[in-house]
Amino acid sequence: ETLAAATQEAVETIEDVCEPYLMQIGFLQRTPRGRVTTRLAWEHLGLNCAHREETNQGELRL
Repeated sequence: ETLAAATQEAVETIEDVCEPYLMQIGFLQRTPRGRVTTRLAWEHLGLNCAHREETNQGELRL
């Protein structure tokens, strides 16, 4: 909902179009705790995520 509000897109569009695409290219994962960005997404954005550790589920932990 936050992303939808920030981009002025419908929540359904984010969930039905954007989210599956980001998951397909490996930038986003759904976990029991919610959605998390992957290391690949951080690297694509040119951001440093060296302070993060990957968990067994592939999610990034602070």
